[in-house]
Amino acid sequence: MSGPPTPIAPGSVLQVVNVGDEVPNFNGKTQKGSLSFHEYITGSWVILLSYPGNYTPVCTTEVGMLAKLIKEFEGRRCKVIGVSADSVANHIGWIKDVNETQGTDVVFPIVADENGKICKIFGFSRPSDLAEDAELLIGRSVIIIDPQRKVQLRMDYPPYVGRNFFEIIRALDAMQLSLYNKIATPANWKVGEDVMILPSVNNQMASELFPKGFTEIKPYLRITPQPDMD
Repeated sequence: MSGPPTPIAPGSVLQVVNVGDEVPNFNGKTQKGSLSFHEYITGSWVILLSYPGNYTPVCTTEVGMLAKLIKEFEGRRCKVIGVSADSVANHIGWIKDVNETQGTDVVFPIVADENGKICKIFGFSRPSDLAEDAELLIGRSVIIIDPQRKVQLRMDYPPYVGRNFFEIIRALDAMQLSLYNKIATPANWKVGEDVMILPSVNNQMASELFPKGFTEIKPYLRITPQPDMD
């Protein structure tokens, strides 16, 4: 990693961007050029993820997997942005390693957050557990942002556990379907499986909204075939 992490005062509280919040704006440099965050993401779904650092094993496999799945995200009208506390030059050098070792081509931007300020405002960083006056460490976090720049999902992983990007795609499918239809998805739902009608929709409305019909197991538990996805 390039440059020291940002120190924080003992006992300070780290800001966290939570589900339902509008994401803050920032201007950053990436290996693809400068990026104005709000301008870049408005009108799109977005995956924004942080990772502890370049030239590390788990991060190498994660960025490689994201690159392999980029068409899956693009097909869902979803942009991918990475961020770590490394310099642009460091990103460029490491991406060559990722492409070589993972057999892929990293085309999405990775923000160079050398002073850790961006990760701090998103709550992607945390103080080291070693001392009260510890430096800031960048965590392994991911948020999914909707086209109105609102956070719809947040997941934080420990540094030694790589993310399952197929689960992130599954969650993105569920969010896109449920936000545009009056449904919810059950546990372990996958595309093509039945969904559940929201309790706020009465049976008369349900009959109009779901022409394929529905099965009422309980008044609050009504099952219907998945609506078509746009």
